[in-house]
Amino acid sequence: MSSTVKSLKVTFNPINEKNTFTNGDWVSGQVTLEVAKDCQIESLMIQFKGKAEVLWTESHGHVTAVYHSKDKYFSIKHYFIRDKDVKGDDNETLLTQQNGETYSSVVAPGVHVYPFTFQIPFQNMPSSFTGSVGKITYLLIAKLSRSMRIDQKDKTKINFVSRTDASSIPELMAPQHESKDKKMKFFTSGSVAMDVNLEKSGFLPGEGVKVLAYIENKSSREIKPKYCVYRKHSFFADGERRVSTKDLLKEVGDPIPPSASLNVSQVITIPHDADPSILNCNIIKAEYRLRVYLDIKYASDPEIKFPIVILPAAQVPAVAPAPAASAFGYQPFGIMNPPAWGTVPPQPPTAPQPLDPPPSYGSYGMYPPLRDFGNKY
Repeated sequence: MSSTVKSLKVTFNPINEKNTFTNGDWVSGQVTLEVAKDCQIESLMIQFKGKAEVLWTESHGHVTAVYHSKDKYFSIKHYFIRDKDVKGDDNETLLTQQNGETYSSVVAPGVHVYPFTFQIPFQNMPSSFTGSVGKITYLLIAKLSRSMRIDQKDKTKINFVSRTDASSIPELMAPQHESKDKKMKFFTSGSVAMDVNLEKSGFLPGEGVKVLAYIENKSSREIKPKYCVYRKHSFFADGERRVSTKDLLKEVGDPIPPSASLNVSQVITIPHDADPSILNCNIIKAEYRLRVYLDIKYASDPEIKFPIVILPAAQVPAVAPAPAASAFGYQPFGIMNPPAWGTVPPQPPTAPQPLDPPPSYGSYGMYPPLRDFGNKY
């Protein structure tokens, strides 16, 4: 910061215990500016935007290839002070004080607080996410511009969780069923088979996944049913894909002796800290699978992979009131008055889609048909 501007800070007010926001919520906060002496400002603004970004590099001999892609969801700007020579657009609002006057471009020494409020668009957007080479972020950015000076900025993230109604997506509530059989070779003779059922496909963090299976062991060895829940992150850029997988939990069922057939039941608990699936982003996918397999000594293990969807945890009702006058500006530390009807900041248009999106993941906006999941990983 310069000797004149001592600090610039943007903060927001939590609306629930989990400090999360979802579609339609109001995000209120304040930009705090501290100056040491009279300061002439060209513009002071707060921007709220959501975006996804992917970036990674690969070495091919002596050449390093850079893969980069962006997806923008919305961008809304509120100006407390705006350069008179700059024309605004539909997504920009000039905030005024309580008495309807504009903020002064000359700021006196001391601490000044500029309140704001944004409404999160209702459009279909993915939840906040951070991965190895990609992220989905929702940012509040304060920017101060002065003549002949470098712009000064401060930013903070909000944790956005997509609003999801699982009952409105039949695919998530439909049962899954697969079967597999394998003939043994080499050190093990006979065959094994399994017929596995899941009651549904969509689960909340902490919820139990009940796995029902009929296992037929006609081999000469004891076998053990095993279960693994793992996540798969896919990143897309410039026609290429980067994939990373991680096992989240593993469980082992009771052994099944040779020449036996049993109905087995196992409940796999989804980790409480599991992040929600992300299937509605063009450049980032966060997917989960349940792998059911039979551990057979000296033989390759037959396996079945079920795609599962981790739904956002039940959202805590917001405790903040409906939009306050801070959405439209008022005297710092003043008393809030409700805004005039019809002055809600305009909703931004849906962000344009990239020219070359990855292959379609189905017709559902939030969660596509589960059969479209790849089985490569």
